[in-house]
Amino acid sequence: MGMVARASVLTEAAVVLICFGLWFAGALPAAAGELEQRLSVGKHLRRLNKPSVKSIQSSDGDIIDCVKIADQPAFDHPFLKNHTIQLRPAFHPEGLYDERKVASDQSNNGAHSIAQLWHQSGRCPKGTVPIRRTRREDILRASSVKRYGKKKQRSVPRPFLAEPDFISEGGHQHAIAYVNGDKYYGAKAIINVWEPNIQLPNEFSLSQLWILGGSFGEDLNSIEAGWLVSPELYGDNNTRLFIYWTSDSYQATGCYNLLCSGFIQISSEIAMGASIYPVSEYSGSQYDISILVWKDPKEGNWWMQFGSDNIMGYWPSFLFSYLSDSASTVEWGGEVINSEPDGRHTATHMGSGHFPEEGFGKASYFKKLQIVDASNNLSPPRSISTFTEQSNCYDVQYDSNGDWGSYFYFGGPGRNPNCQ
Repeated sequence: MGMVARASVLTEAAVVLICFGLWFAGALPAAAGELEQRLSVGKHLRRLNKPSVKSIQSSDGDIIDCVKIADQPAFDHPFLKNHTIQLRPAFHPEGLYDERKVASDQSNNGAHSIAQLWHQSGRCPKGTVPIRRTRREDILRASSVKRYGKKKQRSVPRPFLAEPDFISEGGHQHAIAYVNGDKYYGAKAIINVWEPNIQLPNEFSLSQLWILGGSFGEDLNSIEAGWLVSPELYGDNNTRLFIYWTSDSYQATGCYNLLCSGFIQISSEIAMGASIYPVSEYSGSQYDISILVWKDPKEGNWWMQFGSDNIMGYWPSFLFSYLSDSASTVEWGGEVINSEPDGRHTATHMGSGHFPEEGFGKASYFKKLQIVDASNNLSPPRSISTFTEQSNCYDVQYDSNGDWGSYFYFGGPGRNPNCQ
């Protein structure tokens, strides 16, 4: 038994002895509850934090563990015990935009590509995947160990089903562009990156794409990717890359990043949940990320690419019911939690915290929106619509042109004289 394992056993034994002593003092119920929580958190940490071949201390306080690709949390899933890791997709979508030309165009248009903060401190070797280490305090910020790393239900915008009583359902508010009514096999976008202000620790702000299948009831399938600021999940206000999946509308399945078994990462370059750096500044430098998610027509798995050539990994098709075939809706845009502190609308920002009409350098945007069709071709989405629950709090404005393709500006400050 290794030193770490022995220390863990001794620590837990000490806790048991302390609680036994407290039993005589009449404090057993409270102590037993603390013991149960401590043991539950410790067990969860051991499940998530796999042995690493190298660990990197990032300047933002994160520790990035370089874990052998076959040891990552995905393979705790019973259906993946004998899985043969797919190191590359069988097919890549045929693109309308040349990615290297896009990177060149970004610099010419005043926007820049970005990396992750931990890269300043080191890199993971090939054959490993970088995983942000989960700490005890991360889990304790969640409502329960079971809910750690999971979204709350009702966190997908349902624009074409929207009714007055749906406004701000569950506190979630959105400003999105979307397509539905066809079969979709993937989606892509270039996403402007900001660090929005968050009013309360239990609120968040994100910019992402959603790939959805099924109804918006309890059978919803969703694959999501983008950037997120969430003090509750991460303990800070850093802007972080994230992915998410669920096959039952956020009830029991799925999680952020690699915080449960499911997504299989193959990239040694990018860490899910790690800080994106630098971020855009108001009237200053603008920074973008590019995300593509598509279904491999041969193997059926859903793949994710970050940037021009970094293929991150895949969601095995067996995780899903509806998405094992195709998606019926694609959405791009922003989401916040409005917890209505003091009975008033939150002042949490979406995007840059500024309304769409302020334009480039001030408002946040998505550009070069594309979908993947049944022939595995990337093409501009047809019949795009937009949706927001309260346009005086967060708004969205869609357009298209030759340089940016299909694009939209979105976001807002939340609470303001017209949004109370």
